[in-house]
Amino acid sequence: MASSAFPVDELLLKMLSWAHSRKVEGMISELTHQIASFLQLGGPVVTVIAGLSVIALALILVKAFEFLVLGVGSSRRAKAGVKLWLAHRPGDALAAIGVPKSAADKAVLTACKLLESRNTKSEIEERVGVQAAGDLHHFAKGVRALEAIAQVAPLIGLFGTVLGMIEAFQALQSAGSNVDPSALAGGIWVALMTTAAGLAVAMPVSLVVTWLEGRLEAERVAIETLTSALLLPSIDRGIEQSEGLPAGAALSHAR
Repeated sequence: MASSAFPVDELLLKMLSWAHSRKVEGMISELTHQIASFLQLGGPVVTVIAGLSVIALALILVKAFEFLVLGVGSSRRAKAGVKLWLAHRPGDALAAIGVPKSAADKAVLTACKLLESRNTKSEIEERVGVQAAGDLHHFAKGVRALEAIAQVAPLIGLFGTVLGMIEAFQALQSAGSNVDPSALAGGIWVALMTTAAGLAVAMPVSLVVTWLEGRLEAERVAIETLTSALLLPSIDRGIEQSEGLPAGAALSHAR
């Protein structure tokens, strides 16, 4: 009995799998048909907006993954490294940063290594500034494109609406006294659909751009504050050594 039940169970599994695959294929086919009908109804303007939405979605996924994986705007490891360095534990500080990923990690690691090499403050600031500018520029790639899409998409939609209204009123003029109000209303709502499509793309993209720019700004502030925290103690030590002051007396001497 057990040997005869196995083929039945296998057959049932195959039937369920086939039914599921057919259902998925039917859903995909229906969705594709609806998208094609929508693009055909909206015309070339909606097609352009749909293309921009695909590009925007791809850029959003890439930049969100990059920012989250590399920790852009977080700077936890950089802060831990600075804290250990100021506690006179340079080895632990470099180990805490490890392999730098974000711009703040790289800036702090570079500053620590230059401090170990006894470089001057101006040299450290210059090298860290050049490196940070390049890193931030790299992370900003793609964000400007998203910002452009957020600005252009509603304008393209408005342009499509204007063209649709022109066509609708041209049809109204051609009809003369035999005006069909339903046909006129249909032309108008199709024209307004392009503006709605443009806004539907622009609004979420604008929110994502705001989030990305906020992370970039947080990274820039972290670079400035953390490197300054590293350099200020080194300046105090230089004053103490040049003026023969005891350790930790530079601040009180300045006052």
